[in-house]
Amino acid sequence: MTSDSTSPGTLGARVRVIGRDGCHLCADAEVVIARVCAETNTDFEVCSIDSDPELADLYWEKIPVILVDGAVFDFWRVNEERLREKLGSS
Repeated sequence: MTSDSTSPGTLGARVRVIGRDGCHLCADAEVVIARVCAETNTDFEVCSIDSDPELADLYWEKIPVILVDGAVFDFWRVNEERLREKLGSS
């Protein structure tokens, strides 16, 4: 897991979690994503809207936002089974 502030269309890892410090939903999503990504051998990164105005403008009321392959996959709560299926099918 890494943290960066690249634009939402620039994908370093296959899965990105866009959230902010102190957000309990973000922390919950990171736990689920870490588990699923470990199981599927998939890289993920965590980005904060606190340090990226572009991400804040796009997503501030939907965090956490989960991107897979650069596209929005889920927000607020991540569906673990659906994420596992998505990452396992590619």
